[in-house]
Amino acid sequence: MTRSVPVRLEIPSIGVDTALMTLGLQDDGTLEVPPLRGDAPAGWYRHSPTPGEVGASVLAGHVDTARDGPAVFHRLGEARPGDPIAVRRTDGTVARFTVTKVAAYPKRDFPSHQVYASLDRPGLRLITCGGVFDRGRGSYRSNIVVFAEAVS
Repeated sequence: MTRSVPVRLEIPSIGVDTALMTLGLQDDGTLEVPPLRGDAPAGWYRHSPTPGEVGASVLAGHVDTARDGPAVFHRLGEARPGDPIAVRRTDGTVARFTVTKVAAYPKRDFPSHQVYASLDRPGLRLITCGGVFDRGRGSYRSNIVVFAEAVS
């Protein structure tokens, strides 16, 4: 597929149906995240390929918020290999993927080389927080990453 900005993400198996916003980098060079609200959409990292293009397209969303409770990727860790994912794009096409792996990683061991890898085919990476919540730091200690590959 050619480049086309993603506008909607659907993962029926875990009840995700969300608009997508565009994310960049924060001043410290880390991935920008959507607003910390329960109703915030997931976001596409604009420096990654668009879903359906060759390469690893990266989407991020919150698992929950202290104020609002569950957020868009609250059930992301429940995704399973074989689950279908659809990403609707501004050009009217739909990029379709299948989950191949779901894993949790301590934040200090985040697999950047796997998430942002150069691929010779279209891939999708979905990221949220997970694991134990560290009340002292006000954040989760781990990240959940869903890896998916394009289907024809």
